[in-house]
Amino acid sequence: MNETWQKEHPTEAAAPALDWFYWFEQALTGLLLLGLLLPIYGAAPRKPLLRDEVRLFVEARGLTYDHVAWALQALRLRLGYGSLNPEDFWDLTQQRAVVLAYRDLIRDIESRQSQLETLYGDPTLSPEQRRAAIRPLEDELARLYVRRDRLAPLAEEVIQAQVSVVLAEEGLTLGGQPLPPVQYHVSPLPWGLVVSPRDTIRMEAFVTLQADLPLAERVALEDAVAQAFGMSTLVVPVGGVGVYPTMVMETSDLVWQIEAVSHEWLHNYFDWHPLGWNYLSQPEMRTINETAASLAGKAIGRLVVARFYPELLPPPPPSATAQDASPDPDQAATEPPAFDFQREMRRTREHVDALLAQGRIEEAEAYMEARRQVFWEHGYHIRKLNQAYFAFYGAYADSPEGGAAGEDPVGAAVRELWARSPDVGTFVRRIARVGSWDDLQRLLAQPEASSP
Repeated sequence: MNETWQKEHPTEAAAPALDWFYWFEQALTGLLLLGLLLPIYGAAPRKPLLRDEVRLFVEARGLTYDHVAWALQALRLRLGYGSLNPEDFWDLTQQRAVVLAYRDLIRDIESRQSQLETLYGDPTLSPEQRRAAIRPLEDELARLYVRRDRLAPLAEEVIQAQVSVVLAEEGLTLGGQPLPPVQYHVSPLPWGLVVSPRDTIRMEAFVTLQADLPLAERVALEDAVAQAFGMSTLVVPVGGVGVYPTMVMETSDLVWQIEAVSHEWLHNYFDWHPLGWNYLSQPEMRTINETAASLAGKAIGRLVVARFYPELLPPPPPSATAQDASPDPDQAATEPPAFDFQREMRRTREHVDALLAQGRIEEAEAYMEARRQVFWEHGYHIRKLNQAYFAFYGAYADSPEGGAAGEDPVGAAVRELWARSPDVGTFVRRIARVGSWDDLQRLLAQPEASSP
């Protein structure tokens, strides 16, 4: 296989080609289904703890998400289309065309759905006018949904192969095949119920809820669990779930979707290593896991987009010099600084941590509500800002500004290892071996953590 052909056909050159490996992949996928039906937060050894009690409490109300049924359906779909390997029969131009056609189709669906919501809420329309306008739009959406159901699995197969190419280049494969194989399916995602103690910020339980659960029922569940267990609660949306195949949200933002596919695959990869095994062993491990998946997932996603969809690659952030420059220094000095969400959220988190450390729980909760109103006034419509909010969003500490993570040394340590790693593959292999917060600190203290 000559070098010119490899450059002209990157997907075909790097994707699995051996027959034995195809059958190995299918068998491995079946085995993974048995081990990865539940989200990653269930991977640690189970004990009769609060999270079990909360899950039973929610299950008794019939509100939990059926991961087993979803995984079986997704696995049937993936095996069916995977046995065809459609990406192997198209050249790079055809593969791009399939994915971009899917992206454009989802964009059309999003536009029609927005129009439909506007029609339902338009107070200027009479009931007859509303019905007349809605009927053709619903018919058009029904046709678009049929096209989506046919095109989505093909686009998913192509994206899986493209992500696999980059993973192979980063050395995250065995014999050219990522382990586990990249498998995902776009689906309406469940909601997540987060439970944290009131006297400290720590996620004690996370229960996935039905995807179509109305807001009123989500709020009622929050209140019921908070009252029953004396905890802080919040139902949050999720962009992906690390079951197997992984669940990813439907969106026309192709860059975000590829990053999400990469992020969720990393969770599956970590589940085969100490980083995943110890997800719930200590609060720091979830932050390490999620921060690593966020950093590496975005990097892998950008590599995929740069290789296969370079015209969609977002521009690099402006340099510090460009950000500091101002064409009118006098005007800049008189204008108030812009509201910085990350900076203000970090400031909020740090003050809440200080209050809770002093045992001033009610004062901390009153402060969070006051701050929520400030965020609302600046266009950030946060429904509830509490300990559970910070317990969930604070684990994603990939931003140096901190945000909901506050002054978190764990996220900073992961970012330091990221900065010291010569490439994303090296970082992933290093961080995957981390089984505790002490492990990460020892890793950073080793001289080889500063070299390729």
